Amino acid sequence: MILVTGATGNIGRPLISMLAAAGEQVTAVSRSTPNFQLPGGVIHKQADLDNAESLRPALKGAEAMLILLAGQLNAFGESPEFLLDVVKSSGVERVVLVSSQIVGTRPDSVSHGRLRQFEETIQQSGLEWGILRPGGFASNAFAWAESVRTQRTIAAPFADVALPVIDPVDIAAAADVVLRDGKHSGGIYELTGPAAITPRQQAETIGQALGEPVHFAELTREQAREGMLRFMPEPVVEGTLDILGAPLPREQQVSPTVEQLVDRPAHSFGEWVARNVTAFK
Repeated sequence: MILVTGATGNIGRPLISMLAAAGEQVTAVSRSTPNFQLPGGVIHKQADLDNAESLRPALKGAEAMLILLAGQLNAFGESPEFLLDVVKSSGVERVVLVSSQIVGTRPDSVSHGRLRQFEETIQQSGLEWGILRPGGFASNAFAWAESVRTQRTIAAPFADVALPVIDPVDIAAAADVVLRDGKHSGGIYELTGPAAITPRQQAETIGQALGEPVHFAELTREQAREGMLRFMPEPVVEGTLDILGAPLPREQQVSPTVEQLVDRPAHSFGEWVARNVTAFK
């Protein structure tokens, strides 16, 4: 059995469908009840990744587990060591962590220090392990949905800085492979989309999908910071803005890893928009 945490999110939801389609027994774990119908055969368990003991009932019988931190848990929470002790004592043999490209490109970054701790703990756990390091998510564009729907406007900083954002479905596809195939044990996989794209170009792409122009308004760094602090911890905000505004060459480079793992090209931002265009109408 494979346990997937964060099962109702942009990565977890497609992942449980992929695993179920492959004939795997899946337990989907989230803090709240899913507001969608789970694939046939998938069991849901309510638990909190920041309360490792709450995971024990869900972990019973699990051979592999996806660890997906989200929101505040990227900045603070129970120690990685405690979580891994619970996971190991429950009989899990393989863990896959969704980490971040920043852990590799900016190893001293305060904003992603907790993810770095999780990586180190997993590598020292004695379990089979795999680490996924995606860059920025295409789905971050959902933050623009309301302003696009109501004003046909997108406001964002660093209008012309390009990054190869990744479709969360591609992260899920990579996780599907690494969770199920032991030959990938011990691998660290940097994941990006197939091409770098600027925020201004993202706005144009959304407008093309809608069939009408979407105006782009460039924010200052401080304006963007104020907005992001409403839903992200300050260290994560600062680290994210550093990357968005002054990416390192490696952070702008396209990685071939998605295609190598899943035997198809990574989805473009345009493909992500086409699949989610109703959110912007």
